[in-house]
Amino acid sequence: MSKPRSLVLPSGTRAYALVTPRGRFAVLDAEPGGPALGTALLLPGFTGSKEDFLALLEPLARAGYRAVAVDGRGQHESPGPRGAGGYTPRTLAEDVIAQAAALGDGPVHLVGHSFGGLVARAAVRLSPGSFRSLTLLSSGPGHVGPEQRAKIRLLRAALPVLPPAAVWAATRWLDSRDPAYEPDAPEVAVFLRQRWFNTRPGQLIAAGRQLRTEPDRTENIAALPVPLHVAYGDGETVWTVQELAALARDTNAHHTVIPGAGHSPNVSHAEELATALTGFWGR
Repeated sequence: MSKPRSLVLPSGTRAYALVTPRGRFAVLDAEPGGPALGTALLLPGFTGSKEDFLALLEPLARAGYRAVAVDGRGQHESPGPRGAGGYTPRTLAEDVIAQAAALGDGPVHLVGHSFGGLVARAAVRLSPGSFRSLTLLSSGPGHVGPEQRAKIRLLRAALPVLPPAAVWAATRWLDSRDPAYEPDAPEVAVFLRQRWFNTRPGQLIAAGRQLRTEPDRTENIAALPVPLHVAYGDGETVWTVQELAALARDTNAHHTVIPGAGHSPNVSHAEELATALTGFWGR
């Protein structure tokens, strides 16, 4: 889970509901001061939301790009069905295609963080003409590693039978056992709790299932007809850095490793990530 360190909206950022033929999606939209060099659509990961990209919006806009972070179907402030059947990979991919079209800027640069990378690559496969490029950020070729699979399995088992408050308390306890755990600022802790209760259980169950069972899609990713970028921190833990390096090599992708970053460079190393993204897009 990405955890924003601040909830302050960057200058020039608007929060609103993006209207599409497939429904309304909550977005944070940061525009550059002058003509945009391009538009980036940013997809959050499992248990995440658009706020995971707050630190990234301003440096992207400063570099001349419109940056739009979105809550996917059933995530945080975007509505969605209760049942897991409403969150198939194709459904989520078609949502992203509709979001890109609704932004009105033509093909967009697509960035998917973690689970968002699985959604992003499915969207490109369905409609490559909607996208100028694809960045898989901390997102591997197939299912997550054993430790993460165990955590997700526990979460998926608990969600249908336990009260949301009990599941939330258990997830926070598990997070606190991580050696890298840092206490959240009070306002961030309030936000994280609210995001958890806002997100539809069906979305969490469906996303967790895909993260646990996704087969290796390296060949499919290599066949995507858009420029590809694989980016991650050298402290990545959800997938191994070896898996991600192999993905970049085997797909002939532009390859970025961010020193000192873990699973969420979009939070911890936003300036470095923005430099890597805009360098890739500028090519």
